[in-house]
Amino acid sequence: MISSNSISSRSMGWAIVKDFASLLKARLSLLVAFSSAFGYAMAVGGQIDWVKLLMLSLGGFLVSGASITLNQIQEKEYDRLMKRTADRPLAQGRLSDLEALLFSGIVGTTGLALLVVYTNTITVVLSVVSLILYAFVYTPLKRVGPIAVFVGAIPGALPPLLGWTAATGEITIVGLILFGIQFFWQFPHFWAIAWVADEDYKKAGFKLLPVNGKKDMETCLQIITYTLFLIPLGLLPARFGVTGINSALITTVCGVLFLAQTIQLMKNQDRKSALKIMFGSFLYLPIVQLAFLFDLL
Repeated sequence: MISSNSISSRSMGWAIVKDFASLLKARLSLLVAFSSAFGYAMAVGGQIDWVKLLMLSLGGFLVSGASITLNQIQEKEYDRLMKRTADRPLAQGRLSDLEALLFSGIVGTTGLALLVVYTNTITVVLSVVSLILYAFVYTPLKRVGPIAVFVGAIPGALPPLLGWTAATGEITIVGLILFGIQFFWQFPHFWAIAWVADEDYKKAGFKLLPVNGKKDMETCLQIITYTLFLIPLGLLPARFGVTGINSALITTVCGVLFLAQTIQLMKNQDRKSALKIMFGSFLYLPIVQLAFLFDLL
């Protein structure tokens, strides 16, 4: 017969595991892993080393999770002030800073070790740069001003370049194009989130909207400007002969539709339009990346 204490212990143990797992922000870290795998597949075409691809993706996932955990350690006091983050394990005291720090160290070291063994020096160096920029530069800058978004966009755009360098051992024009697409995509993506969550962010003192930090015409124009870059950037892989006409058409259509959403925000300047951009951004990046990959087949 199973005692109630045994059931309670198991439940508590599972809750602790869930709390540690939540530090990794699985959805965000999986995006990093997918983008890294995308960059690798773009570089090698159909000649995929599946073990290397798996280890690259897992290493990227773990390094990303480590940097996100470090971010949460630094922001636990601010997380308590925001509705969307108030229930995080560090904010609620379910995990201590030391436990999270040790977890981050183990996860990050494991991820970097996988990259050392299965990739190359430049990929490992870029991964370390990404972790440092996200955890120790972007994080404190969030309370300084919108420059944080620019800095945060760098580690956010590195995964496809990491995949490219893991396959080629060098930074090339095409690798930088893949970086550029993900770099410019982050501005409408993140500013739409900042628009929707503006009241929450202000409670924590985060200053992330551009220009004067207001939900106004100037912010809308900034969002439109960065979205415009995605249309020509999406055509460059075909221009350099890496992909073909099919993905060029798909990326152009996606870019125009994404731009139309930003123009709608400029007209309405409301939360509903910002939400549409946010959800549109979630669709834009994977569709474009998958279009590039299918064009290689």
